[in-house]
Amino acid sequence: MAATPVAAPGAREDADVETSSEGYARRFAGPVGAFFLDVQARATLQALEPWPSARVLDVGGGHAQTVGPLLAAGHAVTVFGSDPSCRARLAPWLDAGQARFEHGDLLALPFAERSFDAVLCYRLLPHARRWPALVAELCRVSSRAVVVDYPTRRSVNALAEAFFGLKQRVEGDTRPYAVFDDAEVEDALRAHGFRPAARWPQFFWPMALHRALRSAGLARALEGLARAATLTRRFGSPVILRAERG
Repeated sequence: MAATPVAAPGAREDADVETSSEGYARRFAGPVGAFFLDVQARATLQALEPWPSARVLDVGGGHAQTVGPLLAAGHAVTVFGSDPSCRARLAPWLDAGQARFEHGDLLALPFAERSFDAVLCYRLLPHARRWPALVAELCRVSSRAVVVDYPTRRSVNALAEAFFGLKQRVEGDTRPYAVFDDAEVEDALRAHGFRPAARWPQFFWPMALHRALRSAGLARALEGLARAATLTRRFGSPVILRAERG
């Protein structure tokens, strides 16, 4: 792993507080950000295609990146955050009664085993100090599938530590994050009875590069060429991975 968050004894897992903030949302503003979210939404809905109208728990989903597409596809959505502040960007859906929000300990979700058809967790594993314990909880409360995203070492993210300073200058508020071998994540899921079933590498070129170039058209063209050359399938990141209860 590169630039891995350091665990503090007894520290609460609360990385989603940052990803639920308006400052974080600005990283996905504008046409380039909309392109990123469109790619993510399409992969997410493909991951859930086997289970229409599923009961979905989105752990750490206060970033509000998935709730709209999930609801539009007919899923019943509950978002879980580590803090009450993580509901802020979800307010339009919550106030309309379209989705639910609960908060508490990310490593002790207040739900019975297999309470949901599918459990999502985006933007969280790379910043979680005890990510294997988080994976265990995701698996415990899912009856059918767990869908996570993570930066893979099988990509330019392998150079994440060396180029972290440059990425921070481009994006402004980048935090240290872990980069995973695919086998690390897959083995953590297998340990709790979930087998990796499908994966969607999202971008071949670094997202920071697309942000720096500030052209959604160029981003789409560059990524289109990479997909056509099968580079994204082999080396793309972050990866959306679906694992199914075995």
